[in-house]
Amino acid sequence: MLDAKLARTIYGWRVRSGPLAMLAVAFVAAPTVRSLLIGAAVAVAGLVIRCWAAGHIHKEKTLAMTGPYRYSRNPLYMGNFVLGLGVAAATNSWWGALVCALYFGLFYPLVIREERDRMRRIFPDEYGSYEKSVPLFFPRLKPAPGNGAGGFRWSQYHRNKEYRACLGTALVWLVLILKMQFLPHLHP
Repeated sequence: MLDAKLARTIYGWRVRSGPLAMLAVAFVAAPTVRSLLIGAAVAVAGLVIRCWAAGHIHKEKTLAMTGPYRYSRNPLYMGNFVLGLGVAAATNSWWGALVCALYFGLFYPLVIREERDRMRRIFPDEYGSYEKSVPLFFPRLKPAPGNGAGGFRWSQYHRNKEYRACLGTALVWLVLILKMQFLPHLHP
């Protein structure tokens, strides 16, 4: 278990270190048309998962238990994981895959634990039974019994500003395409 101060420091760096990780990934990447297409297919699957989740979640107002939240308590993070696998594949580089794995391995276990603890505090009556029926991260194949009311709403997707994940992913692909086109031999 991490010291509380160290955990807070790591947690605070999760967003700030994202661009640094992406710069490292871009530096070590050796993308090809094939790797970009394979990576894009995987990344789009991650974005679809995130989109689905973002259309269901009303952050800190109600406990999300519909849609993808019937399969995993953290579908947004699961979508990020799949998206990260897509980026790793697109780099066509073991070093790129290693940077992605280190980023996820360092930040996500802590972020997921912090999220779980916050949900326990915010929704003390509901979260206990929800936590018993839905896995923390990796989704179950069969959804948990119908939990909560409501469904996917595009307005909620927009309210959660999920389009930023799509824009960020497009930017990553643009950088990788530019590297492939103009700097194909610049990688370790």
